Amino acid sequence: MKIIIADKSHSIYAKDICDTIADSANVRGTGIARRTPEYVITKMKNGNAVIALDGDSFAGFCYIEAWGHGKFVANSGLIVHPNYRGKGLAKQIKKKIFEHSRNKFPNSKVFSITTGLAVMKMNSDLGYKPVTFSELTDDQSFWNGCQTCKNYDVLQRTNQSMCLCTGMLFDPNKKEGSKIHKHNYDKKVWTRLKNIKQSMFFKKNKK
Repeated sequence: MKIIIADKSHSIYAKDICDTIADSANVRGTGIARRTPEYVITKMKNGNAVIALDGDSFAGFCYIEAWGHGKFVANSGLIVHPNYRGKGLAKQIKKKIFEHSRNKFPNSKVFSITTGLAVMKMNSDLGYKPVTFSELTDDQSFWNGCQTCKNYDVLQRTNQSMCLCTGMLFDPNKKEGSKIHKHNYDKKVWTRLKNIKQSMFFKKNKK
């Protein structure tokens, strides 16, 4: 297994990547900002993506998006192929794309919005902190990308102040966020957060 910076030679995996992301969202019943193979290929050509390969087989992927003229960057589209799940690969990809983001955009704040508890824990390990949406990018192009998500109406109703996703931010200007570190998780906090997200999801789908 190798995890490398993607380039144009990996364009052949773009459709599989997009299909795997969509299938995963459908299985989990969560929203997703859909991306096209062409969009993913652009990220590869610009050196803004990481891909995991097992020989010639696609195993995982994640890409970088820059917003607000580079003031913010996001690590998006994290996915692991079903054949390679449960082996810690997502965490390795997340670490690789985070390090690549920090090297390529050293002065940028790195942020994430996610409904996944596992991703929240990985973000926390890397130094991200939970924040309100107001602390994330105000680049409308980013929020427009949420229009293909099934929960977009929630974002609209709250004037982009909240949704089913949780916002998390790594600020390179803050001391405690300068090193990758581990947390002793308070399981009650994570469970409570998960229950809140699930409650919001069920209420929405009962309507």
